[in-house]
Amino acid sequence: MSKKELITFDTLMSKVKTYITSDEELNLINKAYLFAFEKHFGQKRLTGEDYIIHPLTVASILTGINADTPTICAALLHDVMEDCNVSKEEMEEKFGKEITFLVDGVTKVNKLNLSGDSEAVIINQRKIFVGLSEDVRVIIIKLADRVHNMKTLFVHNEKTQKAKARETLDVLTPIAHRLGMNNIKTELEELSLRYLKPDDYYAISEKLNQTKAERDQNVADMIEALSEILDKHGIVHQIKGRSKSIYSIYKKLDKGKRWNDIYDFLALRVFVNTEAECYQALGIIHSKFKPIPKRFKDYIAMPKTNMYQSLHTSVFGVGGQIFEIQIRTYDMDKIAEYGIASHWSYKEKGKSIQSEMEQKLQFFRSIMELKNTEENPEAFVNSVKEDVLKNTIYVFTPQGDVIELPNGSTPIDFAYKVHTKVGDNMVGSLVNESIAPLDYKLKSNDIVKVITNNNSGGPKKEWLDIVQTVQAKNKIKNFFNKLDKEEYLKKGEDLLLKELRKRKIPINDFFEKEKFSKILEELKLGTKEEVYTLIGNNKLSVDSVIESTNKEKLSMEDKMLQKSKNISSHSKETKNIISINGIDSIKVNMASCCNPVKGDRIVGYITKGYGVTIHRMMCPNVTNLEERIIEAEWNEINTKLPTNILVRYSGDKDVLLDIVTKAFNNNSSISNVRRTESPKTHALEITVMIENKDQLMKLINDIEMIPSVSEVERLIR
Repeated sequence: MSKKELITFDTLMSKVKTYITSDEELNLINKAYLFAFEKHFGQKRLTGEDYIIHPLTVASILTGINADTPTICAALLHDVMEDCNVSKEEMEEKFGKEITFLVDGVTKVNKLNLSGDSEAVIINQRKIFVGLSEDVRVIIIKLADRVHNMKTLFVHNEKTQKAKARETLDVLTPIAHRLGMNNIKTELEELSLRYLKPDDYYAISEKLNQTKAERDQNVADMIEALSEILDKHGIVHQIKGRSKSIYSIYKKLDKGKRWNDIYDFLALRVFVNTEAECYQALGIIHSKFKPIPKRFKDYIAMPKTNMYQSLHTSVFGVGGQIFEIQIRTYDMDKIAEYGIASHWSYKEKGKSIQSEMEQKLQFFRSIMELKNTEENPEAFVNSVKEDVLKNTIYVFTPQGDVIELPNGSTPIDFAYKVHTKVGDNMVGSLVNESIAPLDYKLKSNDIVKVITNNNSGGPKKEWLDIVQTVQAKNKIKNFFNKLDKEEYLKKGEDLLLKELRKRKIPINDFFEKEKFSKILEELKLGTKEEVYTLIGNNKLSVDSVIESTNKEKLSMEDKMLQKSKNISSHSKETKNIISINGIDSIKVNMASCCNPVKGDRIVGYITKGYGVTIHRMMCPNVTNLEERIIEAEWNEINTKLPTNILVRYSGDKDVLLDIVTKAFNNNSSISNVRRTESPKTHALEITVMIENKDQLMKLINDIEMIPSVSEVERLIR
């Protein structure tokens, strides 16, 4: 499409109707267009055209891959939530959950900053982009959106043009390649090159035009010769000339090749009906035209990870010219051009395009598994970094399925990639039919068989030092966390019941429903199992559970307070991170209003029914209290405690990823994030796990260095 060609809704619908015939679906597309037209009415693009032209064009691009109705609707609506103040609730009411989910997904990824200064950052951004796109159709819409934006990039200044072109090449074209969407990948590459390296782009384009007539004649002569020999052997076929993309030529020249060393200027594609005919055609062609050694590739028997299948060969053709020939079936060609987007029809067989992605693309499956198993953004980002900053290898199951793993992976990583149960029950492995140790470093093309035993007892803790993938580490940790939890629960139950018997407290009476509910409320817990688990891992004492029913609680607290004032300040309790003067085995809690950390000046406040609560000395909740205040000091024990900070920032860029990175580099972590918004500023209320005040102040200083951050303060509620 040239700059002056504008698509209308009628031209879009004429394309849609070539493969969507349901009146109900066509009416839904019409409804989506009218809604988008109304919301974008009066808005203009920088090109001067009405804004509605953009979503119409994106939807039109998607008809080229026979996109389904929800995807076409989402393409028409993809900017209304971001640019027209349409709420998620309004979208769901008018178009349902599926279309709203896709539009919301595109809105989320549009807010990501996809640029980067280093390869590691770029790959990380690419994977986070994919991880946030919970449905592959979100990515496909984004790719079509970028195609049109690149076609109208001429309206921007040179700096913006180069930034967008670099971002497209670094992040989006590799994703299009992974999806096997060759047409969109090629178009994005050439549009990007035009702005990044205009001199190279136009020089190659001009040189191709100069030789076009000669190349066209050579291709026509070779097509005639090939058709003659294939017809002679009864192979029904079709042959097309294939033009070499300007970007692929640029990449070869950039690597030092000379123009005359690029063989595949003359390229043909042979289409046949069956896989068997692909190999027959190959043999017939090689019998007539001499193949070039080491230029043959069989991607039918060994498909690429993006599902691409084809036979590739280079031969000395008519006139002694070198031709690159690709041989494939029509179905293979559909996948080669459109990749995963060629599988919309799988819905009819009970498979969705998303499930096909889950099966075929290990890349996406890995990211989704990481995203679903990590508890907070920091852990997700760090997990992605762990797996990204390694090269990739491809190994095989005994059935020939391809498994993608980071370089350095072991048979244990392989086992957990196949299935959690396979990893948990693993007892050994065979690599290329030979016994291999579990710490063996796998190499590309290895064939791996996992030996399992249901009575193995589960993974070993030392495996955590062997495995490379975060996925495997998480699954091993989850196994032991579950095991530990069961052990703690049993241990805690035994300890509590033993103490009840020792004190001759009737068990049924203690666990009477109404009475035990009050105990749970007093302890701020939800279930009996939580009580057992906390007792079992020494986070809760049996005494505090039983004594929470003591009706003499208030007088006991008064006695404790009196004792604390009378006894020498040199008597200290060292079992906790806090020392309380003169009090042995007392429960200590950190105040949630001011969240003290080691290094803060602190005091203790005896809370009715809840032991001693530690506050910062400057906390307004205790500054005017004297009666129940006691001295408290930090012990030498180091442990991370939660405290709250408020980060105010301006601009459209979401700074959370930057903050998570700063926290990670500061050896601290983020356990909770709450957003607050105002017309002029944005704010994040963040709970950080920190060891001491010095570490906290360093983190605050680091966050203040983020360009869009205006203020960071520590919170007291």
